[in-house]
Amino acid sequence: MPDEPKKGPGLEGQPQQQPQAQPQATPFSVDMSGLSTSYANFARVTGTPEELVLDFGLNTQMTPVPNEPVKLTHRLVINYFTAKRLLGAVHMAVQQHEKTDGGLETGIQKRVRTTGGPMQRPPGQR
Repeated sequence: MPDEPKKGPGLEGQPQQQPQAQPQATPFSVDMSGLSTSYANFARVTGTPEELVLDFGLNTQMTPVPNEPVKLTHRLVINYFTAKRLLGAVHMAVQQHEKTDGGLETGIQKRVRTTGGPMQRPPGQR
């Protein structure tokens, strides 16, 4: 009969369940009125069992100089759940950048030419 629940192994007498729609994620609204911007080319990562501590600053030297320490200017303390979401977001952003603009080499020795200057991109590339 058409009105009877479908039967199968382990389903006797149970109505067939309809797939449930996934709840739509609503974006957070953000207030950027107190937002400040700063630049960092140095980051130090430390942590505790509960939190991750990210220190940011400006390194003005190519190699460490004993009498000129890196000046740290900002500290971000986040829990590991937020750190993992941040890691995923930054990873996706870097992948997209490398896809459009080419790979990023983090090793300084591989980026610097034997003449001592930074590598230049060929003309016509961003």
